[in-house]
Amino acid sequence: MTSKRRRLAERRKACGFNQEEFAEAVGVDRSTVQRWENGKTGPQPWQRPKLAKALEITANELDALLIPDSCTSPQTPSAWLAVAPSASDDEFDAFELARRVSASDVGKETLSRLENTFDELAMKYPVSPPQELLERVRKHSAYVAHLMDARMTLSEQRRLYVVGGWFQLLGATLHIDLNQEHSATARLQTAATLARHAEFPEIEAWCYETDAWRVLTDGDYSRALELSQVAQQLAPAGSSAAIQATAQEGRARARLGERKETYVAIDRVQRMSDSLIQRKGTEHHYQYDAGKSLAYTATTLAWVGDPAAENCAREVIAKLAPADDIHKWPRRVASANIDLSLALLGVGRLDEACDAAQRAILSGRIVPSNHWRALEVVKAVEIRQLPEASDLREAYQGLKALESGTQGS
Repeated sequence: MTSKRRRLAERRKACGFNQEEFAEAVGVDRSTVQRWENGKTGPQPWQRPKLAKALEITANELDALLIPDSCTSPQTPSAWLAVAPSASDDEFDAFELARRVSASDVGKETLSRLENTFDELAMKYPVSPPQELLERVRKHSAYVAHLMDARMTLSEQRRLYVVGGWFQLLGATLHIDLNQEHSATARLQTAATLARHAEFPEIEAWCYETDAWRVLTDGDYSRALELSQVAQQLAPAGSSAAIQATAQEGRARARLGERKETYVAIDRVQRMSDSLIQRKGTEHHYQYDAGKSLAYTATTLAWVGDPAAENCAREVIAKLAPADDIHKWPRRVASANIDLSLALLGVGRLDEACDAAQRAILSGRIVPSNHWRALEVVKAVEIRQLPEASDLREAYQGLKALESGTQGS
């Protein structure tokens, strides 16, 4: 601590203040006073009149307490102040602005760790129970909120808003998986707000795409189509969000029975995904890949009643299913088995269809928001009065019971 900063502490003590009392008198935290007195930071321009009043000194006398006696570098603001003690207010404001631009209590390392953690969770999404993953998302979202009040540079603030938006988006997706509608809506709104403040349209596009999937699962196919088109307008050209939103459009059109438009959407997705630079390693929920394109095509074709869905679904299963252990399936494989079942029912291969559906249901990889897809198969089997109908219904009821237990925990 420089001798001048010692004088600041000495003056405070001479006025009868301990650090805590002095902090209260000028309206700051005790840690702020400590930083002033050890030379790490200086008071903001609007804080100086309060300091001068509390210390019973003039503004010039306060400046003398805050300017160090000597400077180690002639290029630092403190050095310029030392050689120009009579600097004007304009010069002091410029020096203060330069200091504040580079001052931070957040740091690049903290932001990098948050970004890496988000990527880790997004890659765990396909194979993790939603409730389990949601707990980690909640903790990291709370930490991001805590950092919002910290001092940081403008570039760090933007990075914090972006990573905060990603965590909120992932949290919303998990709430949707768990049929927690109000929480999902709140998180989607927060994610979109952070994205707009950070001028990061890809997150906002993902918010609309995610909401399109939510309303599609509720049976509002026209609204799903509308939301997916808004997402495409917002998404950067060629981005994963643009491709996913186009795929969502295809699924909505398939449910609406718009066959021609459905195939157009499938073709657009294929062309965009072919030109996308593929990410190496584990599947990331917010980064499109060739496997995701195939899985979405299988679902879309199954919904539009195209027998080609069978080959697509089988290819997804062959690529991603680890041996015969259904409990280790990624979520995508369970969905592919549902698609396979629908395709097989359409061509009258009923035994195989029932087997695929039962494996999907018993895998434990169908999240609550997707139970309706399994129920479609169960009802189709029951309508045909197949012998397997009772076993399939029993398996489905077990899935619903598991959902109730998860939401109650």
